[in-house]
Amino acid sequence: MIKVIQRQQGDISQFSDAIPILLKRIYASRGISCDAQLARSLRSLLGFDQFKGMDRGVQMLAKALANDKHIMIVGDFDVDGATSTTLSILALRLLGGANISYLIPSRFDDGYGLTPSVVEQAHQQDADLILTVDNGISSIEGVACAHQLGIEVVVTDHHLPGMVLPEADAIINPNLPHSGFASGALAGVGVAFYTMMALRKFLREEHWFENRNIAEPNLARFLDLVALGTIADVVPLDMNNRILVHQGLLRIQRGVCRPGITALIEVAGKKQSSLASSDLGFSLGPRLNAAGRLDSMSLGIELLLSSNLIEAKQKAIELDALNQSRKEIEESMKIEAMGICEKLQFEEESMPMGLVLFHPEWHQGVIGIIASRIKDRYHRPTIVFAQGEDGLLKGSCRSIPHFHMRDALEAINTVSPGLMLKFGGHAMAAGLSIEKDQLDFFTQAFATQAKVLLHMEDLQGVLVTDGTLDAHAFNINTAEMIRDAGPWGQNFPEPLFEGKFKILNQKLVGRKHLKLMLEPCAGGPMIDAIAFNIDLNIWPDASRQEIDIVYKLDINHFRGQSNLQLIIEYIA
Repeated sequence: MIKVIQRQQGDISQFSDAIPILLKRIYASRGISCDAQLARSLRSLLGFDQFKGMDRGVQMLAKALANDKHIMIVGDFDVDGATSTTLSILALRLLGGANISYLIPSRFDDGYGLTPSVVEQAHQQDADLILTVDNGISSIEGVACAHQLGIEVVVTDHHLPGMVLPEADAIINPNLPHSGFASGALAGVGVAFYTMMALRKFLREEHWFENRNIAEPNLARFLDLVALGTIADVVPLDMNNRILVHQGLLRIQRGVCRPGITALIEVAGKKQSSLASSDLGFSLGPRLNAAGRLDSMSLGIELLLSSNLIEAKQKAIELDALNQSRKEIEESMKIEAMGICEKLQFEEESMPMGLVLFHPEWHQGVIGIIASRIKDRYHRPTIVFAQGEDGLLKGSCRSIPHFHMRDALEAINTVSPGLMLKFGGHAMAAGLSIEKDQLDFFTQAFATQAKVLLHMEDLQGVLVTDGTLDAHAFNINTAEMIRDAGPWGQNFPEPLFEGKFKILNQKLVGRKHLKLMLEPCAGGPMIDAIAFNIDLNIWPDASRQEIDIVYKLDINHFRGQSNLQLIIEYIA
């Protein structure tokens, strides 16, 4: 059962009259108190001057460029890693780098981050300097291996650091202790963007561009990549990230973006001129991620690097097919995972507060999605394991509010050092690896940690709404106003509303989606609505004449027509 509550209203007295009253209430309930906090221009971005480690990292990169050293970028196999890698390659080339390459670890063979095996591959390709993006802060052994082989390492990452840092030549991470940078919410691609901006400034002051007759590049051209990676990585949208995403979205909407992003928009069937941040997260992101989950993220990076739209479309079609395969694998795994949970619920007096699931045939590339689905279904922190190629179990973790996943893993590691061979991540998501024969012990340790940190009330799903809408607000203008008031995302959620409606018509579409014609019980126009992936054991239900729902406003573009549509998030 989901508990539906309304957001606590904030003070709207400091907003200007230029902001509509509905938006004032929405903003205030999200911690915004005045117009200044809604700034979205690049002039309002935080500077990079206080970034700990930035000066040293920039000097290392500039020296490598000046000496024509082989800089190898080592990224991650998700969207944040792909956009970080692409941005760094393109920026370094525009800054005068002639010997730039990249290497993405195999999810199945190498695992996450700068491992010794990845360093060996870089060494075989004669790398002089490794630049990590979206990883490296936990790569202690990998950095040590690189130094043994005479390779310099600059780490750029945004993940939370552990108790021990790698002995890299430079570390650029907004979450380092005493970082000085005012936002730890940057995604990996945001850190990469700031690094390239700082490098450009350093080169400018060294008269690099004029001495080499190179045009100084406008790095804002890469904000489309920053927006995509930031939204896909589900980092908090604080003011700084909202600026980055807003500016990137504007460029995408105007068609001033990478051909690969345009191609992804086309295969996803989205309208580029009105693309929203949710489209980046739920339509473009999964198609890119499919490459890293089922094959190699190199396909995704080559798509983003492509300067030819025809070539980009071909790669986007390949990614779309991979994403369809991913959906089929996911559906099968989800059914099996639900079965395990139902059995667990039946056999135990009460389901553990922390869930650990494993099946020997599960696909390693999809376990993160399954962990998220199980977490959403049972409202418990969840870890899903799959068999790794190296004989170890690889786990993907997803959490709920009041349970900091990485801190929980750190606590387990303190009590049982060596139980986890490797772990890292954030509050809401993390990854780890363990020996297979340690699964039962780890399962108990995780359940115990969850019991220590959580209360029963934390395990109830909660939907937080912005209340009800007045009858006059049910129109396209309101939907457009809310869409343009974003970008919306993690910690700055898209507005949800609640209300009671009369059911005028209902039918199934696409085999598992419920299409409705509704009318507000409190008065208002007839409105189209759709609920995705409904329970076929309950719906359609001809006996239901009224319905209580939580929904968001949407605009449905179909056959040249645009109409208001409610996207139903929950049916009471």
